Amino acid sequence: MERLYIALAALLGGAVAAALGWLESKEAFDLRKFGSSIFRSLIAGMVLALSSSLAGPVDVAALLYAFLGGAGVDVIGNRLSGNFGNGSFPLAREAPEDSEES
Repeated sequence: MERLYIALAALLGGAVAAALGWLESKEAFDLRKFGSSIFRSLIAGMVLALSSSLAGPVDVAALLYAFLGGAGVDVIGNRLSGNFGNGSFPLAREAPEDSEES
């Protein structure tokens, strides 16, 4: 059960980081970008939860570290994927619209 709390804390950290980034951007809400942030945070949560048994007992500090870890993975992943041209990685880009009309 403790691993679930670690994973949820990391997921919540990524969701908060994504929501704060969206509020700062003043853009319309894009579910695809938010979904990719949630996916990255979910991966971070699973990794942190699986490695939590190696770190010792789960306490408030461990949950705070998991929260910050989920937020950090989302922020760093967003910056990296944005620099490579796909800000919504690991989700696929939107299909390009046909600019040529017959």
